[in-house]
Amino acid sequence: MNGTGTLQNVAEWSLIPRVWCSTRRDRTSLVSSHRPTIVDVAAAAGVSKSLVSLALRDAPGVSATTRARIMAIADDLGYRSHTWARALAAGRSQVIGILLNDLHSAYHTDIVEGIERAADAAGLTTVLSHGQRDPKVLAQRLGHLQDLSVDGVIVVSALLSPDALAHAAQRGPVVVVGRTTQVADTVGAVWNNDEVGAHLAVEHLARLGHTRIAHLAGSHRPASQARRAAFHATMTALDLPAPHLVCDDTDTVIASVRAGATTAVFASNDTRAARLLGAALDAGISVPGDLGVVGYDNTELTELLRPRLTSVDQPRHEMGQRALAILTDLLGGGPARVEVVAPRLIVRDSSGPSPTP
Repeated sequence: MNGTGTLQNVAEWSLIPRVWCSTRRDRTSLVSSHRPTIVDVAAAAGVSKSLVSLALRDAPGVSATTRARIMAIADDLGYRSHTWARALAAGRSQVIGILLNDLHSAYHTDIVEGIERAADAAGLTTVLSHGQRDPKVLAQRLGHLQDLSVDGVIVVSALLSPDALAHAAQRGPVVVVGRTTQVADTVGAVWNNDEVGAHLAVEHLARLGHTRIAHLAGSHRPASQARRAAFHATMTALDLPAPHLVCDDTDTVIASVRAGATTAVFASNDTRAARLLGAALDAGISVPGDLGVVGYDNTELTELLRPRLTSVDQPRHEMGQRALAILTDLLGGGPARVEVVAPRLIVRDSSGPSPTP
């Protein structure tokens, strides 16, 4: 191809955007560099702004034919309703903020899923923010959500202090999902009955003949501390021999199993239980033949691990749904309340009879 032909082709191709723009201008009869507004829709339809507003809201007072024509013109112009601004003008945004502690935790994301399902059913929109497992970031993000004028915030974390939650509740309704040391009367809360859950785990292992049961402990957060205390209380109530091994590392547990001092472990969560299963495999310890293991939370890990993990189930979706119900009541002028849900034990393959009588 010669140089002249190349230039000619370039010139022909350069016409394409101009032709498209011309066609678009002819079709809409309106070209605007700004985002289309209700004024633009009214001008294009040859009607008043109030009539367009009624049509867009599907309100009475507009014929079906006129409404259809207005909707078609609005769509043609690329008009999008400012739903949030309109709701704010009415005093409510219909948007709920969710402050999530750990984006990578199945426990936290399951609770969020429960909140979102309930919000969808209630016609509410959710906005999610991640606190990165940092109390300072959580407090900052909580303020940011409230700056957006959301109707209320559900905090899926036990890391924020009672004072921080109470301060936030002065700006708008706040509900926390997760056990806290205390909660102000103005803050709603939902958490799992950790004492009952720990009792179910230890009792299950004892019924299988285990007497030398250890506890693979978690953090110093209130939920973990409650499970630790309930472990001791249940071991004592069942008249099982002391001292009761409590530690936060798998190496200590493995050493205790090898020494014959431990035949079963109640782990504070499924993640720690999974690490213990891996350590047992590396050490040549059979689960559940040599060691029975029970986790806590009943996350998706329980079905992915081999052997499948026996675990205490927190009804996480239900906890999320209850949190939204409490928040909705607060928005309606009702009092803040605390709800404690009951866990249940899901028995799988990781817990079996004691290897010794």
